[in-house]
This record gives sequence, C-alpha cells and structure tokens, in this order.
Amino acid sequence: MPTVAKARPAAHKTARHVGRRLGHATSGVRMLPDFLIVGASRSGTTSLHRALAAHPSVVTPLFHKGVHYFDVDYPRGLSWYRGHFPVRSLADLRVRDAGPARTFESSGYYIHHPLAPERIARDLPGVKALVLLRDPVERAYSAHRHEFLRGFEDEKSFERALELEPARLEGEVERMLADPAYVSHAHRHQSYVDRGRYAGQIRRLFDLLGRERVHVLDSEAFFAEPEEQFAQVVDFLGLAPWQPEAFEQHNARPRAPMDPATRERLTRHFEPHDDELSALLGRPLTWRSRP
Repeated sequence: MPTVAKARPAAHKTARHVGRRLGHATSGVRMLPDFLIVGASRSGTTSLHRALAAHPSVVTPLFHKGVHYFDVDYPRGLSWYRGHFPVRSLADLRVRDAGPARTFESSGYYIHHPLAPERIARDLPGVKALVLLRDPVERAYSAHRHEFLRGFEDEKSFERALELEPARLEGEVERMLADPAYVSHAHRHQSYVDRGRYAGQIRRLFDLLGRERVHVLDSEAFFAEPEEQFAQVVDFLGLAPWQPEAFEQHNARPRAPMDPATRERLTRHFEPHDDELSALLGRPLTWRSRP
C-alpha cells in the first residue's frame, strides 16, 4: 500500500492528466498567450515570470509556468497547447476589475531551439516576446550546475563539460530540423557556450516576429533597477501600470567561484558575439561595461 508521501505525487500527476484532457476537450473556448518569455534560461526568467503573473490583468497557465510546446511538445498540436490556458470567459471574470485578461507562459528553451521561433511566429500572430539576457560566461556556469543537480549532466567538472560540448552538439541541430519530433538531450541540457551566442538568436526573433514585438532585457540591469525595468516591460506589453510589492531573485544558488583561467577563456570567446549583440541592440551590455 503506498505511503502518503508517495500517494500525493501520484494523485497530483493524475489530477494534472485529467486536467489536461479536460483542457484539450475545451480548447476552443480557451485563451492563447498574448506574450511569451522565450529565454534565456538561467537569466532571471523565473523572477520576471512571477512578477508578471502577479499583475492584476494576468492569468497564468494551469499547470506549469512553461508549457514547452513550441520546442519539445509541438507534435501534440495546438489544441493540446491551448488546453493549458484558462477559459476566456472565466479569466475575464476573474480579472474584471482590471480589464480584459491576458495570459502568457515562460519556456527558456524557445529562443535557442532551431524550430521554436518559426513555430511561434506561425501559430501566434501578434504575440510579443520577452527575452532576458545574462552575461554568457555566468549563464554557462550557472546552467552547468543547474543541469548537474537535476541529473541531466554527468560531468561534475564545468571545464570537462565545456570540452565535451562540441562533440555532444555535433549534428544535433540537423537531426532536429530533419525530424521535428526529435528531442535532443544535449542541445536542451548540455549547451552551455552555444546558448550564450545571443546575437543570432535575437536577430532570428527580430526577423520572424518583427523588432517591435521583441523586448530584450539585460538581466543584470533588471535586478539592479527592477522597478524601472519592470515598468518598461509592462508598457511594452500594453498592461496597466503596476508594480509588485517586492522583486525577488529566484533560483539563485551559491556556488564556488569559477576558475579564473576558464573565465578569461570564455570572456575572450564571447567578445565578438557580445560586440555583435551590442550593435544589434544599439546599446552597451552591462557585463561588458564593468570596470
């Protein structure tokens, strides 16, 4: 007989399964996202998600902050995706004092997945995209520890994982493009340096969605000046002006300092990519502007 501790997760999983089936069956009356947080992972997306989820006009997906439809679950179809969001009439009723309901989700892999941006542009015409970008050196180091602790990375050594990355990723994008149902473990969980080459990813979003529908935030600036940065986000999304009581940084874990030689090597590697990004955005990057 299962213990209470084991029974609760099983019951929760069953409830989610039933809820998803119900959502799929009623997808025609459910909302689709007005905006998305598309990345980058380990750059503060959870913190931004929680701040936006608290806005009086915003309702959130039913089960998770990120549905991961446009990257790993696209073969399930748009009705399946729509089933994750609230019923329009109930959502409007819930936020009736704050105007029409808006909804969104956050999937940090969308920006890096080779097919996701094109799928988003095709299936969600008019959707707006939010992107948080972090110093790619720090992002890579944080991502390695995160994936190791979650069991998706076998190499405890950051340097060894960096050494293996090119071989792990070789041919993976081509496989994903050839088979849209193919999910690459290495591309999703072990792409530390490649994810930090931001310029190409941002340019692709600009080309597919239109520059006016993409808002790029510097995560360091977001945490240094959250009120000002969040106000810009709210204005970009067309939401009523509003601020949460407090801004919190989520999923930040203490860790040992990075090896200085590794940091210097990665900083040199990312320099031309950062220069390209700065020119694309028309502004300096905080991590390149430090003394």
